[in-house]
Amino acid sequence: MTGWHFSTRNRVASEGKGVQEQMNLDYILHLAKEAIILALLISAPALLFSLVVGFLISVFQAATQIQEPGLNFVPKLIAVAISLLLFLPWMLQRLIYFTTKLFEQIPFLVR
Repeated sequence: MTGWHFSTRNRVASEGKGVQEQMNLDYILHLAKEAIILALLISAPALLFSLVVGFLISVFQAATQIQEPGLNFVPKLIAVAISLLLFLPWMLQRLIYFTTKLFEQIPFLVR
């Protein structure tokens, strides 16, 4: 999968054990950065659908001078549900890949 490159910059050779990761501040910050980017990518489709529908509803309300709060909530809810139906396989694929790579690195992080 492109876009996710787990760093190998913290690998060091230990005595007879081959290559081993070092758990240091740089590595932890790198993992935190990748986790935040993943969270932003996964939440983006639902947020964008909600933003577009909210904008269209607001324009409609401004044009017709209807100020009903329920008119804004239900279409956004439907838009988010549709976006989840469309993008859920992609979201799960990203999450599974990220989690698998994290679990694969656990043996290298333990001393």
